[in-house]
Amino acid sequence: MRRGIAASALVASFALAATACGGSDSDSKSDGPVTITWWDTSNATNEAPTYKALVADFEKANPKIKVKYVDVPFDQAQNKFDTAAGSKGAPDILRSEVGWTPAFAKKGYFLPLDGTEALADQSKFQPNLIKQAQYEGKTYGVPLVTDTLALVYNKALFKKAGITEAPKTWDELKSDAAKVKAKTKVDGYWGSTQAYYAQSFLYGEGTDTVDAAAKKITVDSAAAKKAYGTWLSTFSGKGLHKADTTADAYAHIQDAFVNGKVAAIIQGPWEITNFYKGSAFSDKSNLGIATVPAGSAGKAGAPTGGHNLSVYAGSDKAHQAAALKFVNFMTSAKTQEAIALKNSTLPTRGDAYTAQVKADPGIAGYQGVLAAAQPRPALPEYSSLWGPLDTELPKIAGGKESLDKGLSNAELAIAKLVPDFSK
Repeated sequence: MRRGIAASALVASFALAATACGGSDSDSKSDGPVTITWWDTSNATNEAPTYKALVADFEKANPKIKVKYVDVPFDQAQNKFDTAAGSKGAPDILRSEVGWTPAFAKKGYFLPLDGTEALADQSKFQPNLIKQAQYEGKTYGVPLVTDTLALVYNKALFKKAGITEAPKTWDELKSDAAKVKAKTKVDGYWGSTQAYYAQSFLYGEGTDTVDAAAKKITVDSAAAKKAYGTWLSTFSGKGLHKADTTADAYAHIQDAFVNGKVAAIIQGPWEITNFYKGSAFSDKSNLGIATVPAGSAGKAGAPTGGHNLSVYAGSDKAHQAAALKFVNFMTSAKTQEAIALKNSTLPTRGDAYTAQVKADPGIAGYQGVLAAAQPRPALPEYSSLWGPLDTELPKIAGGKESLDKGLSNAELAIAKLVPDFSK
């Protein structure tokens, strides 16, 4: 799950306008090259160059296939693909966030990949990641990269405060934050008001926004209120930075951490390369990575995120065949190793975690917390449930709305997204 990454909407609109859907390309002659279109949603600065280079490698190895590469801003891609697929104008391949995959599969926009060239190495991938790419028993994506959230911290600041290991509970984190403030004069922790980042607090109380199996909305339950109460408490106290409810909060938090102005934050591995660019982590070994602290139920963990490569069901057979070959290439062990080494992202298959890949302390650290990652339920609407909370949580954290009122509002909005769920 990638947050806060965006590019110029104007540039994106020009790029998309210049890109035709795979199914409508006129270059599918049997004796000529097939041109397939790939919408990539990776960071245009840090990650896209690696993917562009791999596209060139694929084309060299497959001279009868050309790939139109389009980098689409992550925060725009879901709606753009939904619109394009609905009007038969979608790209042949989408780098689909794991939460989008079942939603688009439900709409019939993705091709089932079971038994195809794209999934020839299915047994090599982490089983829970394959499960997240499935909908109603069929697989609609091949895992490209995975991620989860972790508590990342500045080892030097922790050491100055006399802290020898990462906090394992939120109470310990708040205590440590106060120690950091007292010894270093900088804040010990800065939390996010985004719903995705607050999800770990729900897991810490053994609950979620909904109980998918029971078809029940649980965002306003007693357990959820306790979870969000703990979340709210991390914005007030010694060494705890107050909530930033501005549109640029993500950038503010990230900048403070990489430059040593705050000792710890919750963040994902998509920022590893940016961590290393900051003054606080010019020495990569100063980056500490630990499992997100546990709640009162003794449970710890964060959502399993990442991206799959999915094939558009509306493309013709020639484009689908070429797309399947491309997906197989991009998710191979060799390619995933290359992506990890260049982008410091986490592979989705075990044989890509080579000694060279694990030599990156960021990758090794995040690999260590993956075991605590929580798979998302097989609910197409699940990712959209964070939307109402993204509206309410900043109001709550900013003191403009009570916790009870905010969660009640979120419950009403979520009920509209899953109308067959009870409250």
